[in-house]
Amino acid sequence: MINQSDPMTTSALTWQAFKSTLEQNVDLHLQFEYEAGKFVDRSFHITEIKQAPIVSVDCGGVMNSWTEVIVQLWEPPVSETDRSMLVSKALKIVNLVEKSLPLNPNAVVKIEFGNSKFDTRQMYPAEFLPEGDNFTVSLVPDFTQCKARTREQACGASSSASCCGPALEKKELELVTAAGAVCEPGSGCC
Repeated sequence: MINQSDPMTTSALTWQAFKSTLEQNVDLHLQFEYEAGKFVDRSFHITEIKQAPIVSVDCGGVMNSWTEVIVQLWEPPVSETDRSMLVSKALKIVNLVEKSLPLNPNAVVKIEFGNSKFDTRQMYPAEFLPEGDNFTVSLVPDFTQCKARTREQACGASSSASCCGPALEKKELELVTAAGAVCEPGSGCC
């Protein structure tokens, strides 16, 4: 069985919806908020746009398949204060990419970013905030989840073995010694 819609990302934003939202705000300055109150430097560059087909088999034995479009952002080491990316410039980069690489309109969108104070990671666009001259894309972290559990199935080969259930109680080991001679350091028995 192949699950074409990854249950972990069914509510994630599609490439088509992301691009359409940008197209409605072309004259605004594009900003990305990667944590509450923390923004990618305004002089960021879009260094590449990747399309990644994902095929996986989860712990319940179900094959999953989906596609991600990942937009990578880079901050220059020194802020270019006279530079800010307009949404229209970002769309020019998108159009250039799409001439060589047709992007799946139903792909899940992720933004990849990191700097010296924030480990590089992929995040989901969660909210769009047009305010004044700025168009801010608020990002939320990616996450992991047990797909078998979301389908209310057990993990692994047997339906009775659930890796997501409570941990089994471990038995305490008992130290057993042989009757008679005990091996001690320096005795030569070891």
